[in-house]
Amino acid sequence: MSRVAIGGGSLFTRVDRSTNPAAPWIILSNSLAADHAMWAPQMAALTPHFHVLRYDTRGHGLSDVPPGPYAFTDLVRDVVAILDYHRIDYAVFMGLSLGGMTGLGFALAHPGRLSGLICCDARADAPPAFVTSWQARITAIERGGMAAIARGTIERWFGPAFRAAQPDTVAAIEATIRATPVAGYKGCAAALMGLDYLKRLDSIRTPSLFVVGANDMAAPPEAMREMAGRLPSAAFSVIPGASHLANVENAPDFNAATLSFLTRIPRKNARS
Repeated sequence: MSRVAIGGGSLFTRVDRSTNPAAPWIILSNSLAADHAMWAPQMAALTPHFHVLRYDTRGHGLSDVPPGPYAFTDLVRDVVAILDYHRIDYAVFMGLSLGGMTGLGFALAHPGRLSGLICCDARADAPPAFVTSWQARITAIERGGMAAIARGTIERWFGPAFRAAQPDTVAAIEATIRATPVAGYKGCAAALMGLDYLKRLDSIRTPSLFVVGANDMAAPPEAMREMAGRLPSAAFSVIPGASHLANVENAPDFNAATLSFLTRIPRKNARS
């Protein structure tokens, strides 16, 4: 575990090394109102094949909260700082929701540092209804703190069956939502409201996989299928029985889909 300096503070990072010293790297980026622990269901599947670098997005988890608002240029710059600190030349990037959008920005700005991209449960644009929904959530947390949106967020992230069957998992994730600093949430929500990658997706040449929960209302499967279709040769996978946090709600199918993609892309070994 280490901290990486950025403008206005530092970011928490955690490395879990593979037993194979020559393994390539994968960096994992969390959703808004989550932290690096959201990727726990993937660790046993990834570490036999990859050195895994997780981090808490600025304003989240154990990372600092620089003054906002933020833009995706800030979030992408943070990824560069993290890779440079850990002396990693290139890696696969996997992100979900806010993390997936950060991955799109990183692929557009720094294609030479990516060996693969997995974009999960994310959007590439900010239509008016999307912007309005974030404005409403910002208003809610300004009045009532993160508790004002915690339950609604959980209901968007997980279906009723999972919430009933896995109450401890849901409670832990809801606690993370409630612990997210209001300023960090607002800062990243500002980045989401300025999201504008859709028209540039066809310039991404990095081997890419787009993954989405079949029941995701925040990043609907049809929208992500259309995003994948804009890339020259992107793969697309729908995770059955999952909503927005597909990697948690149906970890076995999520892991199978991502590992199938990862075993097909060329591997690059990097420093560190």
